[in-house]
Amino acid sequence: MRILLIGASGTVGQAIAGVLAPHHELIRASRHAGDVQVDLTDMASVERMYRDVGELDAVVTAAGHVHFGDLATTTPAQFLSGLQDKLMGQVNVVIAGIPHLRDGGSFTLTSGITAMEPIRQGTNATTVNAAIEGFVRSAATELPRGLRINAVSATVLTEALEAYGPYFPGFEAVPGERVGQVYRRSVEGVCTGRTYTIWQ
Repeated sequence: MRILLIGASGTVGQAIAGVLAPHHELIRASRHAGDVQVDLTDMASVERMYRDVGELDAVVTAAGHVHFGDLATTTPAQFLSGLQDKLMGQVNVVIAGIPHLRDGGSFTLTSGITAMEPIRQGTNATTVNAAIEGFVRSAATELPRGLRINAVSATVLTEALEAYGPYFPGFEAVPGERVGQVYRRSVEGVCTGRTYTIWQ
């Protein structure tokens, strides 16, 4: 398969690349590095990325930031930043990508455990991740030409404990390689409209 991996330079992206690259042609994209650069919040940038890379069999997104902070002191701009970045960034990838996927191709998006398990200072993360999963369920009913769409929802990765561990007290971390395998299942499988969970 010819696969576009967006967010390839991040912790999750590197785990996905480690699993997919031995089996497929992998095109790596991120904001500042990779084979192609893209700003997911800018639809013109997303469309330019697709024109540059050509036809694809699958698109995987492991990109997007959310705001962590106390709800009472969160500003509308801070809350909107997560909606624009992780949620609408991935929605942009799907909408712009439909014409560039071959028949039967797939999108795999990234949500997260906070969609179902709220954490302190994580209201923006819960809102964004739950919305991504809702988008996947509905988009699966409308995609043309046998295209599929799924999401992967993981708990904190072992490799990311230093950065994110304090936000997830009592959560069991999972190794990146295990998470990468679930993305491979989504890409090479047959299901659509699903959220694959890796919580322990």
